Amino acid sequence: MKLCRRTNLNQTKVWLLALLMGALVGTVQAQVSSYPNKPIKLLVGFTPGGAADFVARTVGDAFGRALGQPIIIENKPGAGSSIAAEAVAKSAPDGYTLLIASPSSISVNPALSPKLGYRASDLLPVSKITSSPLVIAANPGAGISSVLDLIAKAKNNPGSLNCATAGNGSAPHLGAALFAQVAGVKLTHIPYRGGAGAVQSVVAGDTQITFATPPSVLPMINAGRLRGLAVTARERTPLAPELPGMAESGLPQYAIEFWYGFFLPAGAAPEIVRKLFDATQVAMQQPAVKAALAREGTEVSVSSSPADFSAFLTENEKFWVDLVKDAGVKMD
Repeated sequence: MKLCRRTNLNQTKVWLLALLMGALVGTVQAQVSSYPNKPIKLLVGFTPGGAADFVARTVGDAFGRALGQPIIIENKPGAGSSIAAEAVAKSAPDGYTLLIASPSSISVNPALSPKLGYRASDLLPVSKITSSPLVIAANPGAGISSVLDLIAKAKNNPGSLNCATAGNGSAPHLGAALFAQVAGVKLTHIPYRGGAGAVQSVVAGDTQITFATPPSVLPMINAGRLRGLAVTARERTPLAPELPGMAESGLPQYAIEFWYGFFLPAGAAPEIVRKLFDATQVAMQQPAVKAALAREGTEVSVSSSPADFSAFLTENEKFWVDLVKDAGVKMD
């Protein structure tokens, strides 16, 4: 009799557990099918005024319209964008917290700091959205009018030129490090918490040169407050046609470009990833978005699928990690 009661009790527990699991699955499926039904937060790992912030705000409205919900931009600067990346990696994988990231968050920072509070695998790729070269610019009073001038001045006075960038491990920092390596010069790196602060330091004369993202520096060049030296693409680009490429500037063996993309916390449902990817495709093809980005030297570059973006990241990571090692870049 006791054995029979225990058997019935165990069967009841199994039945209740199955019922609970079924209810949970049904709830999750309902949440996914109704996604999105509230505003979505997009985290930016740098201060307002830099390239990541500009791209996020330029794309945000069209992205939100495609999803049917507002996109709320939140700046969370620090640690070369690692603070924002960690915040997204540790957030609920429900599709309501996104990260706009460059190679800094995904490849460089994990290579520089293995003790970070997140790993690249904690972030789920959605799509690449933009691509562009860096811009090399100088304070007009620094006596530097070209890349060859920069190299000559740096060689004559090793370490005397202060080079401002968006922070340790940022694409501009890596661009400057690679330039110094290829050109055989020494530059003193001055990291800031974002591109806007770095550019302002060169305008003020606190530093002499910057490797910067186009949106953060082109307005100052166009206003005559900075002297543009070159873009870091090998050839001239329609994104900044007035600036020479590196081949024309006398350093054809040097070239570097960077990208931005959207990421979710790992564990997000495939249906959510697909909805965000489809909305990204719609938003990035809007003529107004393309035109606004092009005016600031940024090109729309969307992945063909989340899997395509993931494959791109695997290959692209080799370039950035090798650069970190070869250039001897360290976190301060």
